[in-house]
Amino acid sequence: MNTNANSKTKYILELAALLAVMLLIGLTVVFGIGQTKTGAAKNIKLGLDLAGGVSITYEAVGDFTQEELADTVYKLQLRVQNYSTESDVYQEGSNRINVEIPGVTDANAILQELGKPGALVFVDMEGNVIMTGSDVEDAQPASYNDSTTGLREYIVSLELTETGKQAFAAATEKAVVNHDAIFIIYDNMVISAPSVQTAITDGRCQITGMPDYDTASNLASTIRIGSLPLELKELRSNVVGAKLGEEAISTSLMAGLIGFILVIVFMILAYRISGVASAIALTLYVGLMLGLLNAFDLTLTLPGIAGIVLSIGMAVDANVIIYARIKEELAAGKTVQSAIKVGFNKAMSAIIDGNVTTIIAALVLMYKGSGTIRGFAQTLLLGIVLSMFTALVVSRFVMYLFYHLGFRDVKWYGVQKERKTISFVKPKNLFFGISAALIVFGVCFTFVNRSSIGGALNYSIEFAGGTSTNVTFNEEYTLVDFESKVLPVIKEITGDETPQLQKIEGSTAFVIKTKELNTDTRQALNQALVEQFGVDETLITAETISPSISSEMKGDAVTAVIIATILMLLYIWIRFSDIKFAASAVIALLHDVLIVFGFYAVSRIAVGNTFIACMLTIVGYSINATIVIFDRIRENLADKTEEIDYNDIVNKSITQTLTRSIYTSLTTFVMVLVLYIMGVASIKEFALPLMVGIVCGAYSSVCITGSLWLTMKKLWGKYKKQ
Repeated sequence: MNTNANSKTKYILELAALLAVMLLIGLTVVFGIGQTKTGAAKNIKLGLDLAGGVSITYEAVGDFTQEELADTVYKLQLRVQNYSTESDVYQEGSNRINVEIPGVTDANAILQELGKPGALVFVDMEGNVIMTGSDVEDAQPASYNDSTTGLREYIVSLELTETGKQAFAAATEKAVVNHDAIFIIYDNMVISAPSVQTAITDGRCQITGMPDYDTASNLASTIRIGSLPLELKELRSNVVGAKLGEEAISTSLMAGLIGFILVIVFMILAYRISGVASAIALTLYVGLMLGLLNAFDLTLTLPGIAGIVLSIGMAVDANVIIYARIKEELAAGKTVQSAIKVGFNKAMSAIIDGNVTTIIAALVLMYKGSGTIRGFAQTLLLGIVLSMFTALVVSRFVMYLFYHLGFRDVKWYGVQKERKTISFVKPKNLFFGISAALIVFGVCFTFVNRSSIGGALNYSIEFAGGTSTNVTFNEEYTLVDFESKVLPVIKEITGDETPQLQKIEGSTAFVIKTKELNTDTRQALNQALVEQFGVDETLITAETISPSISSEMKGDAVTAVIIATILMLLYIWIRFSDIKFAASAVIALLHDVLIVFGFYAVSRIAVGNTFIACMLTIVGYSINATIVIFDRIRENLADKTEEIDYNDIVNKSITQTLTRSIYTSLTTFVMVLVLYIMGVASIKEFALPLMVGIVCGAYSSVCITGSLWLTMKKLWGKYKKQ
């Protein structure tokens, strides 16, 4: 008796300790620690879209080509990532470069570093500088077929100045004796170290051994910018406001809180005491997420919010998988304690496989991607790791605490009602037909748009460039007032439904970024601003701006997605010992992406940074939903001792996981729906296709993937018809 009382006291103290830790984390997130408020949510770095930052405009001095200016833009894009992955760099007019960095209010702190073109030097084995970047006339990538091996070779061809020719000849004549390397160093980093195979006396040489053309192109670009006598002169610097408006943060936070509360209430109603355990685990997850965003100095943007939404969805998913398993074990007659233990053990493989595939994608995107993609990947990776910890460790800990505190009756957990197996295989042709029709319809719409409007998609400024108009008003406008009074006029005249607005702090000026405007439209806009708002026309300036997402960044994104897809395919193939599982998962992933892509074409929603984040979120969601079903198919196959009926296996597996598919999709959808209802216009444009992707992911995982695997099984292996 005394022993039982002591044990109960122990578990009460453990629960109290956990709640105390959660309270401490919560207080830290709200108030911070010390005078610097370390750990406070308000100290989380916010991107240009949520909080604004500093905008610096440079002018290139001297003679240069547009190719040289484009190289400078790209290298500055790489540089500013030292400050934030969410920075924007784009060309303005014919000789200007604009740099926008979030979370910075003092431009002077970074002007000097950003303004220098970069130090490029060629160094021998002894550390002696052979020549500098100014001694390089040109650097270009190239490729050819080796006559001996027949393989494709990728190189960088260098052309040196007369001064460089002489210095390089002397250095290579010395280095060729032992085939020493010559180090090419940019900004104190070795970017290449080719060994000297022959003396170079004519001022022309090649760097060989590149694995692909992109590598050769990037190396050539770096050498070119390091060789430029390009001088950047600061024209102006301003502190600018948030792109999404003043209400974006507050409404997003409120929407997130409401959505989270709805999810918690749903989990408690659906899973009783298990739902309470999930509420504790998910609350701890949110607190840790906010704290670690601050600790790791990550910049939070709208795409980053997408990463958090996805990771919360996966955290909920993990809990749903576990608790559904516990209910199944109770239905099979196990005791509550045994059901908890077995439920967690059986759910683990699905949770780990689903999360690992998403982690693979996040890691590739983080290290191969750039800009917004890298920021999204960082946030997603952190969220996934935390979601696994809270689901597999915290949730398990709390469940055992509740059990030992007296919640041992089955009524506190619920019993999975026996569900008649639903045939998802029989109407597979109907499902395939619906999917094909949706994909074809979306693809056809891109061609219709191309022929009638001039573009397959409604590309935003980030992708297509446009016109930046700087207007100084006679009176002070808040961003809210501007959006209600001035913005409708801008939309009507420019025909752009999604212009970007930034208020220049400390002034009455606004920066208005729209699609590219011709001379007549610019004049009409100026006239309207003068007549309707009393603006002095001499205080209106407009410049053409380039896309902030460069071709190099697009290439990085495409490469990252391809590599991530291949690695996920390999992982699934290895884990499930069947390439048909991997192939089906990737096809389902492409299915969801293509349908959402078609939705963008049909709806004409602007395609910008949020488009990339939306697509990547759908990829993560789709692969996770598919893995859960495939894990159950694998388990049911292993349990079969007699002749296997694959149709029955698939139908049974999908039916068994149907509750999870519905609940996870519903909870994630609700969170995004609240964001859509309460969010500003830009957030609505992000949330709507994301909801389409969630519905599509649920549909493909339940109706498509199992039948795809079965079809491949029919074509490539033996199976028994139902």
